[in-house]
Amino acid sequence: MQSNVEPCVTTVPAITLAAAPPLAADPNAPDDLAAFKHAFRRHAAGVAAITTLAPDGSPVGFTATSLASLSAVPPLATFNMARSASSWASIAAADRVVIHMLGAHNRGVAEKLAGPHTERFVGEHWQPGPYGLPVLEGVTSWMIGRIVERVSVHNNAVVVVQIEGGGMGPDDEALLYHERTYRVPGAAV
Repeated sequence: MQSNVEPCVTTVPAITLAAAPPLAADPNAPDDLAAFKHAFRRHAAGVAAITTLAPDGSPVGFTATSLASLSAVPPLATFNMARSASSWASIAAADRVVIHMLGAHNRGVAEKLAGPHTERFVGEHWQPGPYGLPVLEGVTSWMIGRIVERVSVHNNAVVVVQIEGGGMGPDDEALLYHERTYRVPGAAV
């Protein structure tokens, strides 16, 4: 049987973008990799903490500013990390993680989980939660999820987590990281 329908072909006009001005044209612009680092230091990010268990059952965790919502249905979140990080071997082997949203009152926990890995779970700031995973105390919210994908990108990884449950903590000002400093949001604009 032969169709009388003509195939529809749409052409999209090419868009020509103006070339970026050379860095030399801006006396304040840093060179190369420094420009990238400076730009992201000026990009305020929410602070989260990711926890899991090492293969030996000990708690592992770190502070993250790369947390993002990927989709609502199914509920997926992502975070990025260096595969050279002390927590990577545990994240690479884990089935599940706990993602914690940190508020201003959690600054000490953020600093602790960004410090030496052997000291991150010394103290009373956490307790075993579902699946025995470490859940941090007093966070604004936490979500437990199953790791569904790990995507290696150069020396780093994007980790995709399907959220299975969680809980809410006390309301608090958002904790932000900006220009190498923990901050809270300023006035609304």
